[in-house]
Amino acid sequence: MASSKQLAGLVGPTIVAMIVSEFPSVQPHLYDTQIPPVVYLSGVLMFVAGLAIVRVHNRWARDWTVLVTLAGWFSGALGLFRMFAAGAYQQGAASTPPPVFMVLEGILLLCGIVLTFKAYTVGEIGRR
Repeated sequence: MASSKQLAGLVGPTIVAMIVSEFPSVQPHLYDTQIPPVVYLSGVLMFVAGLAIVRVHNRWARDWTVLVTLAGWFSGALGLFRMFAAGAYQQGAASTPPPVFMVLEGILLLCGIVLTFKAYTVGEIGRR
């Protein structure tokens, strides 16, 4: 549980910051002008982060800690997709209607908030 809280303390706020900075209302044309090499680079970073999370935390428990594992697998898979299909990802992100984008990012934002809350609240035994 301690490693889950430590990872959630990193992953949760990172997800929140990424999602809020990518919201269409904050940066409405973020993906319109990006070139595939930039998408590729972000894919490499996401893949490495996801792989690191999964190597340290690959637990499939029926509690909040599974969100840490899912964040690792999702990040790794999205990173691979951005690496191997950077142009398609950029075009797809640019052509997605803002309401759909906001709903999907809202779900991810909620996961980030839950992870952040769980990481920074006192657990059952009084430790973080």
